[in-house]
Amino acid sequence: MSDEDRYKEEQIGEIEALESIYPDELEVLETKPYHIFTITTRSQETHETERQQDAVGCVLTFTFTPKYPDEAPLMEVDSEVLNEERISELMTLKESLVEENLGMSMIFAIVASVIEKMNEYFDENTKNREEAIERAIKLAEEAERKKFEGTKCTVENFMAWKIKFDEEKRLERKALKMKEPDANKLTGYELFMRDQTLDDSDLKLLDPEDIGMVDVDESLFDDMEDLELEEEIS
Repeated sequence: MSDEDRYKEEQIGEIEALESIYPDELEVLETKPYHIFTITTRSQETHETERQQDAVGCVLTFTFTPKYPDEAPLMEVDSEVLNEERISELMTLKESLVEENLGMSMIFAIVASVIEKMNEYFDENTKNREEAIERAIKLAEEAERKKFEGTKCTVENFMAWKIKFDEEKRLERKALKMKEPDANKLTGYELFMRDQTLDDSDLKLLDPEDIGMVDVDESLFDDMEDLELEEEIS
């Protein structure tokens, strides 16, 4: 048997074993010239609704090379939930496993290790989400507590408050004083009682020549005798 046939036989035997281990996860895309196949991996299943959103997974695409397993298979990682850093970690993991298993069937070892990594990422996602929730709760509690706490008193902010307070009080007193009546201002009655000369103050406004020279129309009183005056009954 040639080396090419031996490699081919080993590869076909490994594919058959993988199909029995991952009947639903493995899909053979091509068989010639060498097998190309995918295996879907995902983190552990959980019935906890909140943790389901932390689940991760990826599709591994393997391609056998002419001398596999004496040389490394090709592998690609496709995932909608893994970032570049985690995908890079999976590729590094694959390289280390290739070194450990070179000359032997190694796809199962690689897939098992990737699934283990999926579970680690799942736990990390859960931890990060729970920590984010805790931080949000603490921030909300801190904000609520600050509503009932006064500003810390220092010499600087006390002096600033004192200056503002004194100015506000000064303006209030000024406004109040403007509204209050002048205590020294006398009313008209008080002026009249204090100065008797005010009873003829209006006469001072008249022309002196006109004082005592008021014309009276005597005809207005001619008919006074014709008026019937009723006696007032006391």
